Amino acid sequence: MIPRYSRPEMVALWEPQTRFRIWYEIEAHACDAQAMLGVIPRANADAVWKARDVEFNVARIDEIEAVTKHDVIAFLTHLAEIIGNDEARFVHQGMTSSDVLDTTLNIQLVRASDLLLKGMDRVLAALKARAYEHKDTVRIGRSHGIHAEPTTMGLTFARFYAEMARGRRRLEAAREEIRTGAISGAVGTFANIDPRVEEYVCEKLGLVPETISTQVIPRDRHAMFFATLGVIASSIENIAIEIRHMQRTEVLEAEEFFSPGQKGSSAMPHKRNPVLTENLTGLARLVRMSVTPALENVALWHERDISHSSVERAIGPDTTVTLDFALHRLAGVVEKLVVYPENMLKNMNKFKGLVMSQRVLLALTQAGVSREDSYRLVQRNAMKVWEKGADFKTELLADPEVTAALSPAEIEEKFDLGYHTKHVDTIFARVFGA
Repeated sequence: MIPRYSRPEMVALWEPQTRFRIWYEIEAHACDAQAMLGVIPRANADAVWKARDVEFNVARIDEIEAVTKHDVIAFLTHLAEIIGNDEARFVHQGMTSSDVLDTTLNIQLVRASDLLLKGMDRVLAALKARAYEHKDTVRIGRSHGIHAEPTTMGLTFARFYAEMARGRRRLEAAREEIRTGAISGAVGTFANIDPRVEEYVCEKLGLVPETISTQVIPRDRHAMFFATLGVIASSIENIAIEIRHMQRTEVLEAEEFFSPGQKGSSAMPHKRNPVLTENLTGLARLVRMSVTPALENVALWHERDISHSSVERAIGPDTTVTLDFALHRLAGVVEKLVVYPENMLKNMNKFKGLVMSQRVLLALTQAGVSREDSYRLVQRNAMKVWEKGADFKTELLADPEVTAALSPAEIEEKFDLGYHTKHVDTIFARVFGA
């Protein structure tokens, strides 16, 4: 990803130096295991660790690869230059390139998951704090973009918290799904390498041995991983879209923090645009772009082909870097979001009590009026509010068919806002715990 949408911590996981360091650790631990089993001399295994503190020469590896046209061979050649050809004689013994490449990719994805989980924790903390801050801040709920019934801003934050909490649990599961390694040799039969080598290497690197690999780790694991990132990205966009709608001029119930000196438009000095949440919508699209290629990577020829390789070289870093950046951007937006309770009440009262129509409908049915007639009576008065700007309660009190079933006091009672917020604590207990 471009630096504009990257955080250094995540980018570092995908740098060539990091990749080669992991390759080296896999090879060194494999040599240790083979020495313990008596397959190679202990002296040769120990010699490999001479490169423990060496910074690999990326340019030199690229130079060798330009000739060999094989990245793992280029690395092994460079490693032999560092520790000596004779000492390196048993490096990669019985292994195949995928043992190194696939195990490394999974290590990187596990480490990326850890950073993503930290980003999700920051988002969750921000959403929880704002939910409790605005637990009782009443605003109008909308369906189809149209005024429906009262809710609270706290419930809006709470539902986003619950969604992101589900995403976090999915990411934990995806991390576990991807946390496998394979050191099983050509076509995965262990013909030239003892399965105990795989067990040893995986233990050292925090992985578990792949149940059964061919020459590659099965890509259904990776498909699940990237699909999970895609779902999290969609949840980010869900929150971003809500904020963008709330910031519209005719709504203005909340807006992104506008810092001193910030400019909203090159042409119109008055503009304060939701640029961060618009950016999040775009970043979510980029993350989701990886899902279909990851799904298509599942189907490989026989025991191995490399049609998945070019895809993963791109979507591995790009997707994790982008989502990591998006999570921290979203957290910052929520932490600093400016909320306007007065505008929320103003918007809710724009149509003079109209949002209480269901309460009146239910009261009429409970008073013995048929549902069909109740709906007709309520809608008849509601349309006067929509079309003529009338006051809903006033119209109901003036309608003889309504007052024949409901007393003025009963009608008045149906306009109590507290009715709509009486179960907020119950919902909060479900979301956040007692």
